[in-house]
Amino acid sequence: MTRQGQKDIVNLIRCAWAGSQKYGALVWSGDIASSYESLRNQLSAGLNMGIAGIPWWTTDIGGFHGRDPRKEDYRELFVRWFQWGTFCPVMRLHGDREPKQPQVGTTGGASCCSGADNEVWSYGPEVYEICKHYLNLRETLRPYIRQIMDQAHQDGTPIIRALFLEFPQDPVCWEVEDSYLFGPDYLVAPVLYPGQRPRRVYLPAGCSWQDINTQQTYAGGQWTEIPCPLEWIPVFKKC
Repeated sequence: MTRQGQKDIVNLIRCAWAGSQKYGALVWSGDIASSYESLRNQLSAGLNMGIAGIPWWTTDIGGFHGRDPRKEDYRELFVRWFQWGTFCPVMRLHGDREPKQPQVGTTGGASCCSGADNEVWSYGPEVYEICKHYLNLRETLRPYIRQIMDQAHQDGTPIIRALFLEFPQDPVCWEVEDSYLFGPDYLVAPVLYPGQRPRRVYLPAGCSWQDINTQQTYAGGQWTEIPCPLEWIPVFKKC
């Protein structure tokens, strides 16, 4: 690609190995199930990809296979995935929704049926407002994301990080698997189960943490129960 004169090369691919980042690999996790179990698996996959040296990673928000945007249970899953996707290296909405649309051809790719609408406004007005909030939040984080992207380019530091990478002296951070750091400054605790309100979050020792939703500040080194209505997931800024 370089020989052909292309610059700033990024390849969106579904498989990679240690060292692929030098080829501009942006890995997505493939055509995954639209389920909470799959959502939990994506968090593990993303953190492990970062540790393996591949910082550019993403997932299909909402999962890829099936599910109907008109169904309330799927709308909740979609919201939780979208909120978490805001704090991933790449925020990407993609999927094959139900019901399938009428076939438009008889040969080649035209013989396949397209999925239903899958835009942020396809899930009803309540979900749309939540998505707008998180899209705007992602935009406000643009300078910060550029900063941590640059760091990843310079020294390979993951963009999404297991807690122990930033707090190796805190033994609890080596055990936590359901929250992570987005760069050095934000702790993100995705909602990974249906109907989960609230959820417990561990705040690493050595600093204080401000809840970006409520502005309340907590001391580090403790577990605490944090509200997580459908409108938000727990996110804390180091202070």
